[in-house]
Amino acid sequence: MTEAVRDNAKKERPEFRNIHVTDLMNYRLPLAGIVSILHRVSGALMFLLLPFVLYLLQESLRSEYTFANFMIIASHPIAKLVMLALIWGYTQHFCAGVRHLVMDAHIGLDKDSARKSASVVLVITVIVTALVALKLFGVF
Repeated sequence: MTEAVRDNAKKERPEFRNIHVTDLMNYRLPLAGIVSILHRVSGALMFLLLPFVLYLLQESLRSEYTFANFMIIASHPIAKLVMLALIWGYTQHFCAGVRHLVMDAHIGLDKDSARKSASVVLVITVIVTALVALKLFGVF
């Protein structure tokens, strides 16, 4: 190969070394990457809200009066949204965790299987969260 052709080939290929903050909107993760990030986000959400949940559990078990106060707080729409976020976090973390455990057993590691299992995790999470939301907000 001549040097002119080699230089021309190098100029045509883009070179990506690092992703800058301004490039994040143009970068597209595969579905499995999105599920992996959501797994981490849901785990962090549950971990950070664990002291609050344990405090509410303690207060609800303390007496009948504190349980009545807890029920009043839990009936507020903002509290229901927080509970729904926790339910989404648990469902997402559980389903993605099962997916990761299956993949640790060397099942479904090829690209198509990983894409299908990631979409199954997202579909199950959305369905379960929607059903709980309908029950939580009194639709059925």
